[in-house]
Amino acid sequence: MSGGQEGVCVLGIFVADLAFMGDRMPKIGETIAGSGFKMGPGGKGSNQSVAAARAGAKVTFISKIGRDTFGEIAQKTWAAEGIKAQVGLSDVDPTGVAFIYVNDKTGENAIIVYPGAAGTLSPADVEAAAASIRSAKVFVTQLEQPVAAAQRALEIAKAAGVTTVFNPAPAERFPDAIYPLCDYIAPNESEAAALVGFPLNSLDDARRAGDLLLAKGAGNALITLGERGALLHGKGSSIHVPAVSAGNVIDTAGAGDAFVGGFAAAIAGGVAPAEAVRFGCTVAGISVTRRGTAPAMPMRAEIDALLAKVA
Repeated sequence: MSGGQEGVCVLGIFVADLAFMGDRMPKIGETIAGSGFKMGPGGKGSNQSVAAARAGAKVTFISKIGRDTFGEIAQKTWAAEGIKAQVGLSDVDPTGVAFIYVNDKTGENAIIVYPGAAGTLSPADVEAAAASIRSAKVFVTQLEQPVAAAQRALEIAKAAGVTTVFNPAPAERFPDAIYPLCDYIAPNESEAAALVGFPLNSLDDARRAGDLLLAKGAGNALITLGERGALLHGKGSSIHVPAVSAGNVIDTAGAGDAFVGGFAAAIAGGVAPAEAVRFGCTVAGISVTRRGTAPAMPMRAEIDALLAKVA
């Protein structure tokens, strides 16, 4: 890794989050009254970029949006956060959007995502942004944009000695060739279960899942476990990091993005992996005490204050 590499580069999507609060999901054909509504910036890649930027990292975000009102919200969001946006503009496809249901009692969520213009991201688009990938210290991507774009970006990053973090979300099939490109494969417990074929009901299950992910070629398995924290599972070591509580949980949407963005920022800042996991858990622990996804991401001073408190 050359001395010129710095910060975090993220490939992913932006969507406008349309979040509806209620005590349950409606049945098919049924209309129910909600208890709240909020619109804001979202999309896993954009959320992770905001989390990393607020955690103190220099961030570049690669994506596509439409020339529309939601696209304007995207650009204003990145400008406000100091994120360098290497983003194509489409005159044909709209900016993505997400329907988010949030249980107003438990904070649990269910989400439908339409990627819009970002759904057309191709390996050629990635090649056009290759310099930004190569110049980063950490590269992050997911599966909300086409898998071919994610794979090509990981190939570029790996060849340049950039630390790679692959968040296989949403859970779907991807080529086995991606595993060896991952310094860290970072699924949540349900995504890990989909990859390995069994539920992660215990830490032993998570470690067994980690072994299978390593056997496929990943450098490390970084599995988030909700209220149980996260597991950093590598060759010869397995470290469980407990969750960090910052108060009452009201909205878990975006918690995984908070963790990944925080972890990437910490690694880019030279923090040791186990401490970077703790940092990510702290970012996530604060985010779930607030409504929304990107707007819920904490600032670095808040993260440091909670880390000092729970040390």
